[in-house]
Amino acid sequence: PTSIVRGTLPNVAQYIDLNGVHMWYDDRGQGDPLVLLHGGLTDSRDFVGNLDALTGQFRVYLPERRGQAHGRRRGAIDPRADGPGHRRVSRDARPSGQPTHLVGYSAGASVALRVAVARPDLVHKLVLISGTFGNDGLLIRPSADAEPPPELVDAFASVSPDGADHLRVVITKVAQAAVEEPGLAVADLEAVGCQTLLMLGDDDLVSLEHNVLMYRSLPSAQLAVVPGASHLLLLEKPAFCTRLVEEFLTVGPKPTMLPIRRASPHEP
Repeated sequence: PTSIVRGTLPNVAQYIDLNGVHMWYDDRGQGDPLVLLHGGLTDSRDFVGNLDALTGQFRVYLPERRGQAHGRRRGAIDPRADGPGHRRVSRDARPSGQPTHLVGYSAGASVALRVAVARPDLVHKLVLISGTFGNDGLLIRPSADAEPPPELVDAFASVSPDGADHLRVVITKVAQAAVEEPGLAVADLEAVGCQTLLMLGDDDLVSLEHNVLMYRSLPSAQLAVVPGASHLLLLEKPAFCTRLVEEFLTVGPKPTMLPIRRASPHEP
């Protein structure tokens, strides 16, 4: 799953050698740390014109997946040799030091969830946008045979030194990982203790029923279904989505007037 990226990022990015990979990341704003993880076939431009507005309140980090987008300009690994599996990428995405707000979109949401499962001490609040915890949550699975939208091809070519044709290699790797990589179990979700916001479009390519299961399995979860939106909800409803995420990250949980699920004493 992917968004069709648009817009540009300022040239203030940095590189870091992490887990043997030369990785690109952007670092902007001031305040508590917030990490934004982009979709599987795109890059950090997923957040241009929407969640990048949070740099007014947070120090926002925008890492890019190993071997993709801007990172390939400076000797990042070849995705033909090492695929973009969620387990592997989650090791790259783990913040260090103080607990961090972690926001993932699409495939980035799956990575963020794995980080919260593996290192709960590093995640303060978690936002999963159009994400899944297993491939059965996808209404449409990635396919190496599908023809990518021209907008996606153009966006890929604008930052990759390998040219537009190399996108097919990346798509093949993503499709392969979607088939071969096992998902998380419900028991894994039940062990995630941080406050979590699940968000998806009402016409998303991830299953609403799958997200409801995630909502019921995560002990401290909230669920937002964005009306009139698809998997590209960050582009279609940027102000609305940003407002939901901002409020979740900056406002503490408040008791509701008629609690049902949150009537349990273990709920915040």
